[in-house]
Amino acid sequence: MRRWLLALLLLAPAAEAQPAASWAQVSTPSPGPAKVIGTTTLGCLAGAVQLPPEGPGYQAVRISRNRHWGHPDLIRFTRDLASRTRAAGMPDLWIGDLAQPRGGPMPSMHASHQTGLDVDIWLDLTPKPAMNRAAREDIDVPSLVLPDQSGVNARFTPQHARLIRMAAESPGVHLVLVNHGIKRSLCERHRGESWLHRVRPWRGHDSHMHIRIRCPAGSPECREANPIPAGDGCDASLEWWLSEEARRPMVRPRPPGPPPSLPTACAAVLRAP
Repeated sequence: MRRWLLALLLLAPAAEAQPAASWAQVSTPSPGPAKVIGTTTLGCLAGAVQLPPEGPGYQAVRISRNRHWGHPDLIRFTRDLASRTRAAGMPDLWIGDLAQPRGGPMPSMHASHQTGLDVDIWLDLTPKPAMNRAAREDIDVPSLVLPDQSGVNARFTPQHARLIRMAAESPGVHLVLVNHGIKRSLCERHRGESWLHRVRPWRGHDSHMHIRIRCPAGSPECREANPIPAGDGCDASLEWWLSEEARRPMVRPRPPGPPPSLPTACAAVLRAP
């Protein structure tokens, strides 16, 4: 488990290797077919598609960030999940960040989300009226986790577990990240169920889930992260998250040699008209 966590940290490039401002200043996608280049923590996206700000079963939030772009597979997944949750009687989903118009590093908030394969979905299942886009710039979703992070609080319901399960069981999903307190609660109720293999703990994520889909067809330069450890994750590895080591501020280890850089092909994506 710790080796897998270390691998995730190593995939997060050093800040000085990320020309984040350049990518954030580009407001439109590059022309041509959709193509994912590199890894979700060190990559870019050509031919991105924008998620409509609202649709059946969802409302996108913080639209002014211009981070609701993704590979067409991610856009389809997001809209399909929202449609299915609506059909299941759930209220609209708040859809958070996907990627920038050409992917690449962001100047704040995320080390990942660089290739248009990641989406944040807020774990808020309270009824929502249709809100105008300006009102959705500042939403406040409370935590579902106890202060000591040992489990979930009274806000967490079976519907939340159902939503996470629906995401994890969706075709093409590689990984669903949630707070370890949420993972612990899911293990108490669903231990041994196969979908838990794709639901993994990560820092934060106490009020939203981070979903990552697999490399799509037609993107030979897409690189997935290390395989998820075998099993449902409901083992002793969960205890590590309550340890003193896990509670320390995260420091990304720097691999030997020069800082990592974006794939060469990303330069053309950034320069494209």
